[in-house]
Amino acid sequence: MLTGRGIVVGHRPGVPVLDGADLSVSPGEVVGLAGPSGSGKSTMARVLGMLLAPWSGEVAVDGVPVTGVRYRVPRELRGTVGMVFQSPRLSVDPRLPLAAVIAEPLRVPGTPTAGRRGAALRDRRVAELAERVGLTADLLPRRPHEVSDGQLQRACLARALAQQPRYLVCDEMTAMLDASSAAGLVAALRDDVATGRLGVLAISHDEDLLAAWADRTVRLTAAAGGAAHRAAGALAPEHW
Repeated sequence: MLTGRGIVVGHRPGVPVLDGADLSVSPGEVVGLAGPSGSGKSTMARVLGMLLAPWSGEVAVDGVPVTGVRYRVPRELRGTVGMVFQSPRLSVDPRLPLAAVIAEPLRVPGTPTAGRRGAALRDRRVAELAERVGLTADLLPRRPHEVSDGQLQRACLARALAQQPRYLVCDEMTAMLDASSAAGLVAALRDDVATGRLGVLAISHDEDLLAAWADRTVRLTAAAGGAAHRAAGALAPEHW
């Protein structure tokens, strides 16, 4: 289980965005996170994604406390949580073709897909991931400016899945996409969630999307002083 307990954090000293927020995601479930702009949804995503250290409270992955952020987190722990952000164009190196974007986690030294010896395995893995998210082979040599936002976001999702995470944090992953593209991204994750291999935190302003996708939804509400607190709610578990 990916958990955040009693999370207090902000971006300016003494001004918390989250004040005592709790959230948990188990493998095999999709948890929605909703709330108005400024309520701390993206901040919670960065905390659970091990990109931002809370001022107080605890983040744990499968019972193991997280004590650092980014590369200060042990690689085997960091790789259990994948991230997909709202803007794919701000999430990739514009010089890289889509195949190289997807392959970034596969080049980490010490993995079977790294270096020249792992090139053939890496190429096969990229092709498998591209097919899984609905990217055709002709798109893989193209650079970000040569594809649509939806196609680029599919590559970002494939990149996140390349590290074989147990948890995936999707921060407004579908916000810039049309309904068809959004449905395609959700469908790409359905099997892994259904078989218990993956837990997903889906952050969105789109209540219809969360109603269709999430098993339950947590809402953050802005409290006095601007800090956000957790308000739990449930949506009927329907799936696309």
